[in-house]
Amino acid sequence: MVTLLLDQTQLEVVLSPIERAASFHRDNLRIVRETITKVQLTDDAWTWLRGVPNPGTHIPGILAAGTWKAAGSTDFVLIRRHRPSVVIDLDGDEQFRRLILTTRHGLSLTQALRLPVSEEPADVEEIVATAPTPVSKPRKRPVIRPRPA
Repeated sequence: MVTLLLDQTQLEVVLSPIERAASFHRDNLRIVRETITKVQLTDDAWTWLRGVPNPGTHIPGILAAGTWKAAGSTDFVLIRRHRPSVVIDLDGDEQFRRLILTTRHGLSLTQALRLPVSEEPADVEEIVATAPTPVSKPRKRPVIRPRPA
């Protein structure tokens, strides 16, 4: 599963050597944070797959990795079996319109994108774990008094 690093300016998708080979990518993916328009969590990433691998690896139901091209769009895909995944829609990115990644850190990513982060890249799990918990004031409930008879 991919590791997601986040800083003030970019999201970095760190690929393992096996993921690099399967996806035909030599380097990690670096996505400008401003291009991220939507992040969605899904239990079945296969329903989000569109187009054909070019270049990429596709073993139906087991592995989909690489660049997927469809009419008018290019996606980066790294799906393993039927595990929790995240779908990241992009607007204005030079390479991709969408990232579909199998990761158990999708919820942490959505939370980390809302938090102030440092200039140094950090794992989204660490960002969420070390973020201060917001303290809210207890709401005062109105006093309900019986009506006079």
